[in-house]
Amino acid sequence: MFGALGLSQKIFEVRWHGRGGQGAVTAATILAKAAISEGKWAQAFPAFGPERRGAPVLAFTRISDSRITIRSAVYHPDVIVILDPTLTKTVDVKSGLKEDGIAIFNSTKKPLDIKNELNILGKIATVDATKIAVETLGKPISNTAILGAFVKAVGIVKIDSMIDATKEIFAGDVDGRNANAIKRSYEETAIED
Repeated sequence: MFGALGLSQKIFEVRWHGRGGQGAVTAATILAKAAISEGKWAQAFPAFGPERRGAPVLAFTRISDSRITIRSAVYHPDVIVILDPTLTKTVDVKSGLKEDGIAIFNSTKKPLDIKNELNILGKIATVDATKIAVETLGKPISNTAILGAFVKAVGIVKIDSMIDATKEIFAGDVDGRNANAIKRSYEETAIED
């Protein structure tokens, strides 16, 4: 499942595209925690500049079966996750995406429409994570909702691990709204190979 990178290390890389305040950094961290809970090595980190709420931001996650020694940004991701569909108008979100990569979009569009629009060769997954977030969390922060789509499209971690990692990050979520957002997103995600 891991793509090869470097001389001997197998590593799986994810690049998260969002806007300040949407929780891309938190989503990257939750994925890393889920992977670690399954006995994998992982790292998550943001790319910070002069960002402000609403400005484009990047976050990265790496998952490996051994210690990760790379400390650079992710330039050739196995997966891209786009939390805000308007970013495709101003940011080249598919830059460096591997030919057999996976693109996950928070979008009301069908996967095939995005595949054709952006000329992406690999797998596309879409889910209306914003709608799910509003209906389950009461706010349009789609980071936990998109995690269910990630599990369904990628399968590198189990949904229970993702939910447990989310509960660890959001310890005050006693009614499990984030877990419900993840489960619902998993069920509603559409995929086009």
